[in-house]
Amino acid sequence: MKNTIKVVIVIAIMLTGLNLSAQNLGIKAGLNFSNMLAKDDSETYSDDYKSRAGFHLGAVTQIPVTEMFSFEPGLLLSAKGFKVKESGTEDGETYEISEKFNTLYLDVPLSLKANFTLGKIKAYGLMGPYFGLGLSGKYKVEYTYDGETEKEESDIEWGSDSEKDDIKRLDFGWNIGAGVTFNSLQAGLAYGIGLANLAPGSEGSYRVKNRVFSLTVGYYLPLNKN
Repeated sequence: MKNTIKVVIVIAIMLTGLNLSAQNLGIKAGLNFSNMLAKDDSETYSDDYKSRAGFHLGAVTQIPVTEMFSFEPGLLLSAKGFKVKESGTEDGETYEISEKFNTLYLDVPLSLKANFTLGKIKAYGLMGPYFGLGLSGKYKVEYTYDGETEKEESDIEWGSDSEKDDIKRLDFGWNIGAGVTFNSLQAGLAYGIGLANLAPGSEGSYRVKNRVFSLTVGYYLPLNKN
């Protein structure tokens, strides 16, 4: 955990330095609809996974590259994970199982952003890599059988040990998105495709990756006025 704190501090210092040359500081917030891909060479285990709703919140800066293009790094807290629901009958009684895998990441998106005009509409498109650091997580199970409900909750174990850990802490992937601009306000959609294999251990073909669809609203403040 000490190493995690150090990484967070270094990233924050880097983004503070970028702010000095940025033209705009933006505050972003919105909804995540996250899921995970879990599969090996013979089977996809995540077919029954359902998206879970979460949030993202943080700051970005815009650094002009050309009149049309800008570089937009950011620092975002982002809730991810998935859920599973199963129901059926056993010995003539109905049962229902609900599982939730909730994670919280510190994400650093590094996006190339293009601004353009479509008639009277100002729009943008963006794409670029992101790097994520897992901060915390919970695994929750709710089991209902014969009218009685039992609940269990445990912390997610981060690490690379396949025997005791649930998921690797470091993530990276690719973001792609688009939206519209209204003066200082922006609203958009984005999709984050996790490329890192988050499954602990390195043996076999089993792999786990994040998938996040997000709805975002941003408010940008000009930092430098010419």
